[in-house]
Amino acid sequence: MEWLNYHHLQYFWVIAREGSMKRACEELNLSQPALSAQLRVLEDSLGEKLFDRVGRTLVLTEVGQVAYRYAQEIFSLGQEFTNVIKGRPSLRPVKLVVGIAEVVPKMVAYKLLKSVFALPEPVQIVCWEGRFDRLLGELALHSLDIVLADTAIPSTVRIQGHSHLLGESGVSLFASPKIAQKYRKNYPKSLDGAPFLLPTSNAMLRRGMDEWFSRNGITPRLVGEFEDGATMKAFAHAGKGIFPGSSVAEKEIKRQYLVQKIGVIQGVREQFYAISAERRLKHPGVLAIMDSAQKRIFPTSGS
Repeated sequence: MEWLNYHHLQYFWVIAREGSMKRACEELNLSQPALSAQLRVLEDSLGEKLFDRVGRTLVLTEVGQVAYRYAQEIFSLGQEFTNVIKGRPSLRPVKLVVGIAEVVPKMVAYKLLKSVFALPEPVQIVCWEGRFDRLLGELALHSLDIVLADTAIPSTVRIQGHSHLLGESGVSLFASPKIAQKYRKNYPKSLDGAPFLLPTSNAMLRRGMDEWFSRNGITPRLVGEFEDGATMKAFAHAGKGIFPGSSVAEKEIKRQYLVQKIGVIQGVREQFYAISAERRLKHPGVLAIMDSAQKRIFPTSGS
């Protein structure tokens, strides 16, 4: 059996947590050459690099990110063990590690996840955001409990996983009050040549939008394409163009970004999925998300 040196793991953990070799040296009261040597021993024992150096900054590699998550868990357990032995109160929350595909609107993700905090037992949510394919890889490694996405697992992806439809929402167009007032008249024909802020082509919503433009004879003036929906909405708030948003989050979108609805995009809908490694869902947090989605957020596959 190969034994892990937990002293070396702790040194790595402190470096990753502090984000700086210098600050880690100060906390551990070690010289930089000594700490660097201990880190190299750990990397040699694992056979993997844990950090890349970008300029003067240390950045975790993909393996380093996995190692950091495990180290967090290990040392949290160690602290809890110490508390229990010494008679200190210790209430360890259930942890729910969620991957959120970058194309999923932040407000929809929040509406889904906030149901977890209504559970009787305490829950700690850890959210990882990224590209859908990368999150599926993490799910396959059991680093994530669930992935929230706008599509089911593609047939071309060879991983063991199960797609659970949470529900679907209509799509509306929003813009700053001045732009909304201008293009609300004679909608949707008024949108021909209008300034648009759209998701990038990897998003299911973008494909639906392109088809809708074609069906209605609309040629948008594309101002920007965004992988991050929050950035897209920030540009709209600044009056740069029109953007599509989930109707299920209409109130939150209008309140947060001070925008107005221009109209509904007929025939275009967004679907949202929870993707798990197991067919049968067991985690209480995941079950709470499913229940909230079906009963409150998308009770009739919302418009």
